[in-house]
Amino acid sequence: MHFVGLDWASRTHAVCIIDDRGAVLAHFEVEHTDLGVDELLERLKKLKEPRLAIERPEGVLVDRLVDAGIHVVAVHPNIVKAARSRYRTAGKSDAGDAYVLADLLRTDGHRFNALVPHAAEIQALRILVRLRKDFVQTRVGLGNQLRATLDAFYPGAVGVFSDLTSPISLAFLRAFPSEAHALKLTEQQLQRFLSEHRYSGRRSAADLLLRLNGAPRTALSGDVAETATVAVLSHVATLEPLVAQIRSLTAKIEARLRELPDANILQSFPGSGGVTAAMITAKLGSDRERFQTPEHFAALAGVTPVTYASGKHRAVAFRWACDHELREALTCLADNSRKRSVWAADMYRRALERGCDHPHAIRILARAWARVIWKCWRENTPYEPAKHGQAAKLAA
Repeated sequence: MHFVGLDWASRTHAVCIIDDRGAVLAHFEVEHTDLGVDELLERLKKLKEPRLAIERPEGVLVDRLVDAGIHVVAVHPNIVKAARSRYRTAGKSDAGDAYVLADLLRTDGHRFNALVPHAAEIQALRILVRLRKDFVQTRVGLGNQLRATLDAFYPGAVGVFSDLTSPISLAFLRAFPSEAHALKLTEQQLQRFLSEHRYSGRRSAADLLLRLNGAPRTALSGDVAETATVAVLSHVATLEPLVAQIRSLTAKIEARLRELPDANILQSFPGSGGVTAAMITAKLGSDRERFQTPEHFAALAGVTPVTYASGKHRAVAFRWACDHELREALTCLADNSRKRSVWAADMYRRALERGCDHPHAIRILARAWARVIWKCWRENTPYEPAKHGQAAKLAA
């Protein structure tokens, strides 16, 4: 057998090929171009049962290798970093890391699972979920900038609506972008605005107007006031199309999710929702053998702690190395489930009674849900509270 280590880079990849005794057969570089990838595949096809190790589990290069039938495993960069001291005392080089990857695959290959290509539907869902997440992060940043601008020049507009980047809040700022506009606003005009934009909140026009006029007023006038109005309108003009795109992506994600055969599994959990269920489904993928145990799935999601034990010393610490997107989705499901599931609410309450704060209690609940999700996903069956032993017992 031949073992290949590939140290990925944005322009040039270092490749090392060794045999089953660890002897180096070849050291070379390939460019990150279509011609370079074709050259790499041609060289690998000439080898006997090539197995390749790389530090990243996805990307164009990984997809090409997997599609070509190459046995590819993803090795976490932390493992490579820890293994460097086995071969040299100091320093780092691309060629050296390529050899470390190849030799790790030779000596510890049984510890790594080969990458399996996901179904096209899962790949498409992953693209949409990742794009929406990026847009949401951008919205949060722009929303914070808008809030800072309003705090400085128009404080009353900050607390009118609960979400400053909601469509109705942005429409309000576009219609009344300064204190001068707000001072002329009457209760009847505000009520007409709320009706036109189908306001669904529980506050009356009088209450909202009281919030608007109850904030401290600035002493802006002239060019300064006009410039502040331009700043507010600029933020609104940037945020409105972004918010509309997020809504459009949310609808597309939910539509894609409904087309998947596994959609009913994740959506059967209390509080999963469309986007959260899509995020977890995209992370689970289509390979049922990817997670051999529920502990493996929970560890990847970062909802289980890390234990350090040596002699009489034992410490439990927060797990930093994990799939942060999966942890976000799983903890979101757990937080929503405690409002819809008696069992989840009871587990959350007992965690608080033991002295855990809210984030810690949510991770404990998410770890419990991870076991149930793994079981349902492996058996390809939706969640049924009546078959969930602890939930059924508590309900009874």
